[in-house]
Amino acid sequence: MIAQAVAKPDAKPARPWFSAGPTAKRPGWSLAGLPTNLLGRGIRAPEVVERFAYGLRLTREVLSPPEDYVLLYTPGSDTGAVEAALWGMLGERSVQVVAYENFGQVWATDVRDHLKLEPEVLTAPWGELPDMSRVDPSKDVVFPWNGTTSGVRVDNADWISDDREGLTICDATSAAFAMDLPWDKLDVTTFSFQKALGGEAGIGVMVLSPRAVARLDTYRPERSIPKVLRLTDKKGFDRTLADGVVINTYSILTIEDWIDALEWAKGAGGLPELIRRTERNYAALAEWVERTEWVAMLPDRPEIRSTTSVCLKFTDPRVAALDEAGQKAFVKRFKALLEDEGAVFDMEPHRYAPPGLRLWCGCTVETADVVDATPWLEWAFATAVSELSA
Repeated sequence: MIAQAVAKPDAKPARPWFSAGPTAKRPGWSLAGLPTNLLGRGIRAPEVVERFAYGLRLTREVLSPPEDYVLLYTPGSDTGAVEAALWGMLGERSVQVVAYENFGQVWATDVRDHLKLEPEVLTAPWGELPDMSRVDPSKDVVFPWNGTTSGVRVDNADWISDDREGLTICDATSAAFAMDLPWDKLDVTTFSFQKALGGEAGIGVMVLSPRAVARLDTYRPERSIPKVLRLTDKKGFDRTLADGVVINTYSILTIEDWIDALEWAKGAGGLPELIRRTERNYAALAEWVERTEWVAMLPDRPEIRSTTSVCLKFTDPRVAALDEAGQKAFVKRFKALLEDEGAVFDMEPHRYAPPGLRLWCGCTVETADVVDATPWLEWAFATAVSELSA
């Protein structure tokens, strides 16, 4: 097969940021637009606590979980939020972990090797979901709603029993604000500022159902829990966390950035519009994939394809013939070609994922930029393949 030359495109995306985290800032964002009057104030100052509480109220308003669900911040982004749930809640019941991408595998390792529990791990190859009917309602289950590193998402919550005895602990960091989450099925839901709304990194959010709060009130693991993961006081769940009090010192500038993102989301039309923006972006990229011979979606089944962290695989035989090291080198060259032109940034897959492409299509990305990126992907592919043949 002879490589066909592709002319370098004229137009570039106005905002060429397609990283899966941190993701693109919201349209119109500027650092100068963030309030700075509380910078340098103590983290326990009443005005600062109220500002953090306002951020939680806005988060609730945009996401619309049930009124009796509790929201709080955690250190360490989504990772810290998931770890806080694992360390503080697991051990009362048997545990299952759904691991169909990198982070599910990380949670399985944590539960097994660090908490010293014996989880049943439900796995699947990259681009697939495990058989979710195997989830046991008598057990606690830990699972990602959307696999940021695999481009796979859970397509429904029918497998979660309404009469479950265990807790459902859902890593929703690349699903929140982009997908419609079934709150009645979720007991612990976690996400981070820097995913779907393009916030700054370092702070995570937990959304706890009454069942999750009851677990914290009544269950005391025998293990020691580090302070940054500790959600309880002497009486049980530390309810001050739901009022804007934070576990340790957080960046006030980061919370101002989060509030800015939430106010934009609210003004744009709230969660329904955020989902529509995401789906429009995904549809634009999917239409290009459908008519492009050398690339395909990593997940074969359309119903489980992520609309945010869209993962693609190479189907061209010249690339497929390369070993894994060769394919990774091809991706590295592909990335360099695009970034040297300032056309598309951070389109490479997660380091443990199969070699290919990954483009974030969440709500802070503009559809026009997705469309303008695709000719650059074609140019970079043709250029990199011609170098293979040289």
